[in-house]
Amino acid sequence: MKLVRKDLEKDNAGQVTLIPEEPEDMWHTYNLLQVGDSLRASTIRKVQTESATGSVGSNRIRTTLTLCVEAIDFDSQACQLRVKGTNIQENEYVKMGAYHTIELEPNRQFTLAKKQWDSVVLERIEQACDPAWSADVAAVVMQEGLAHVCLVTPSMTLTRAKVEVNIPRKRKGNCSQHDRALERFYDQVVQAIQRHINFEVVKCVLVASPGFVREQFCDYMFQQAVKTDNKLLLENKSKFLQVHSSSGHKYALKEALCDPAVTSRLSDTKAAGEVKALDDFYKMLQHEPDRAFYGLKHVEKANEAMAIDTLLISDELFRHQDVATRARYVKLVDSVRENMGTVRIFSSLHVSGEQLGQLTGVAAILRFPVAELSDQEEDSSSEED
Repeated sequence: MKLVRKDLEKDNAGQVTLIPEEPEDMWHTYNLLQVGDSLRASTIRKVQTESATGSVGSNRIRTTLTLCVEAIDFDSQACQLRVKGTNIQENEYVKMGAYHTIELEPNRQFTLAKKQWDSVVLERIEQACDPAWSADVAAVVMQEGLAHVCLVTPSMTLTRAKVEVNIPRKRKGNCSQHDRALERFYDQVVQAIQRHINFEVVKCVLVASPGFVREQFCDYMFQQAVKTDNKLLLENKSKFLQVHSSSGHKYALKEALCDPAVTSRLSDTKAAGEVKALDDFYKMLQHEPDRAFYGLKHVEKANEAMAIDTLLISDELFRHQDVATRARYVKLVDSVRENMGTVRIFSSLHVSGEQLGQLTGVAAILRFPVAELSDQEEDSSSEED
């Protein structure tokens, strides 16, 4: 993301002009936009024209519109963002108050104005404009006959390809059908890796599976690469890292990212940091439940006691339609930081963010046990019984 201009007043009202440069930036833009904001960008509008003879025709004209945002639609797989709203600035082609949908896309400048730019939104702009945040990881999660080729960006886990091949069982004295099907499966996975993984950007490719599937696949892939003189795979052999996972499904990627060998390799990526924080929370919940809380009310109480060491919060909560509710989450984040706590904002499109969403989207690891809260929890549960 490129920051062109930032004009903010003392009361944090103002506007920011940005140019998204890659698909990942469209996710950041989606998180910056809120209903009620004002968005200015170039767009194409169908305009009816009447000639001197009275015949009516229509032309597609590029014009710049300023909309009051009413609805935001984001397609995570295509990384397309559509913003619907009403025109709030005079335009020769579009009447004031007329509805229009602007499609935002990479390399097209837009200006976003807000009545209040909060700390979470401003931090996201800083992160999006910092190239160090785009340290990317690719992953192939597989089992016999099923593989998912994923891109793990700092903000989301994108499934780029799913490979499914029916593998017949080995029969006594005849394994040829099984072996042929397995080769066909491996070939399709290799093709998916070459098609969807950009080795210039990706630092590491995790190959995760149960049993010996990953070893057999990697052996096959690099043997074929030598035979066919595939320079792309051979030059990037060192980027492949084999790890264990319980299955070939996308959710098993979290286990692969938790592996100590992977954590050390990806120590500079946000994705690994999120996974580790969530893993630490679950361990704390298991061994010292008085130091692991989730749910907004409990986490707020722990924050009042200045007990929060690490706050885990989903970015989905900052897209809440109710301004007061959104402000409550922002206030919590600011307060934890003031009390020298760490804040980790999870992406709802990331595997770890999906899991945090199942825990209400907000959780905290505490510096010390807060017994009063635990007692209140027990009292309320006994009252319910």
